[in-house]
Amino acid sequence: MADFRSAIERVIAGLEKKSRILSPAERKTVAYHEVGHAIVGAAVSSMVAGSSQVSKISIVPRGQGALGYTMQTPQEDRFLMMEDELRAQLATLLGGRSAEEVIFGKVSTGASDDIQKATDLAERAVTQYGMAASLGPVAFEKSQSQFLEGDRTRRAISGEVATEIDRLVKSSLTQAHDAALSILKLNRDLLESMTAVLLAEDVLEGAQLKEMLAQAQAPVNTQIWLTTGQVA
Repeated sequence: MADFRSAIERVIAGLEKKSRILSPAERKTVAYHEVGHAIVGAAVSSMVAGSSQVSKISIVPRGQGALGYTMQTPQEDRFLMMEDELRAQLATLLGGRSAEEVIFGKVSTGASDDIQKATDLAERAVTQYGMAASLGPVAFEKSQSQFLEGDRTRRAISGEVATEIDRLVKSSLTQAHDAALSILKLNRDLLESMTAVLLAEDVLEGAQLKEMLAQAQAPVNTQIWLTTGQVA
């Protein structure tokens, strides 16, 4: 099983790069960032059926640019994502950046990949999945087999619709960011204690991680947002 886990991590995050030495400040930032992902992920997964569970946090650099990573594993094979799961995933993706804001009052460049993934997911919710009430079940993105115009994948749409799509994507990301901040502020002590252990051990997993994350709580307004998409 150890070999299987090692192989999975190698595929997901790349080879370990123990030769990549971070400064103490960078290592601390990465640790808070990864624990932020984990706490937000644990808090929202407790309220959303079928969500993936956080199984490992590491601050051992891997691959070309990963300075740390948080691994989430699904509880079962899934082929669909419900609206509340999508919102939970957005909040989790922004949990790392939010942790940096809560602790340091400023952000690093380490969240660039998270922001890219969150933005892509929020845009697909509007343009492909028809999850925006104001626009309805309309596909604004062409499938890969439908377009022959270079890299243009969006259908021809009016300026008003393009503006509305941008507004809805921004709104989704802002709400997810606010939810992540609320969760981490509520769990500030847990964020501090977990990060201290992670800095000392480099890796958190198994029963120790599960016990820590079981303490994560979510504010009532976050629960309402996950369920309804509405901000209380």
